[in-house]
Amino acid sequence: MGADGRLNPAAVGWARRPVVDTSGIDGRRSWGRNKRWEYWNVVTPTHVVALTVSSVDYAAVNEVWVFDRASEQTWGQAPTVLPARGVVLPASLGDGPASASAPNLSIQITPTATGTHLRAEIPGVSIDITVTRPEAHECLAVVVPWSSKRFQYTVKDVALPAVGQLVIDQTTYPVPATDSWAVLDHGRGRWPYDITWNWGAGSGLVGGRPFGVQVGGKWTDGTGSTENGILIGTAMHKISEELTWSYDVADWRRPWTIRGGDLDAVFSPEYDRTARTNLGVIAASTDQCFGYWSGRFGEVSFEGIYGWAEHVHNRW
Repeated sequence: MGADGRLNPAAVGWARRPVVDTSGIDGRRSWGRNKRWEYWNVVTPTHVVALTVSSVDYAAVNEVWVFDRASEQTWGQAPTVLPARGVVLPASLGDGPASASAPNLSIQITPTATGTHLRAEIPGVSIDITVTRPEAHECLAVVVPWSSKRFQYTVKDVALPAVGQLVIDQTTYPVPATDSWAVLDHGRGRWPYDITWNWGAGSGLVGGRPFGVQVGGKWTDGTGSTENGILIGTAMHKISEELTWSYDVADWRRPWTIRGGDLDAVFSPEYDRTARTNLGVIAASTDQCFGYWSGRFGEVSFEGIYGWAEHVHNRW
């Protein structure tokens, strides 16, 4: 981003590695519109773990959420701190650790030589997970331009191997290296006030190789940018076309279809995680469904890829 806080037109596009300098999105310019976050989601055979460290200028919005896939029991803390404090975020991805500290919540996200170390604690839950990024592994890094003053840099990194443990109510649950996957959503940008988006992601194995689904929609419409791609092995296959999403807002657990650009995918939800906030000027509505991806990308068929698809509407 430029020194004047505006979008550098040369940054618009996509890359397989995080190459954009976002140090200009520091909260001192265009105050109130800056959105900065690190979101990690780890899927294990038994649980889903989600960690969020974020600052939206006027508030720090952080969260630890754990979901038992069998019982559908959840544990979580999501304090909103006004004004924003207790949050550390690197200027650009990989520049340093991210952390959040608030009553009943602690998160540390630490880059390592081979990946990222995730640690978090809330009452009754302790998380210690190491994410490995294989040397040749490619991500999807995209700049989405709404205007010279409103833009987003997103890095979506799917199907990353994870290993570690969860301790829930004094019971230890392993995060086994052979069947646990992490997804990163790194965001730095200056957003419009009213926005709707879709995001879907999934990780697993197809033919013995890592396979990752990364799809989005609505928020990128008309910008010339998309955040769509399929990871096969270590290679990210970019989908530059806008995808067509179809789902039933009256019944979120009915199958979703996402089609376009050689992708014909079905997402079959098992659980709908809902969140509603309405404070007048600030409001948010989220339906994040967890379940399985299946379908075809080009000549590659896939099924049993666990992940999520979501519909979010924010006034922020």
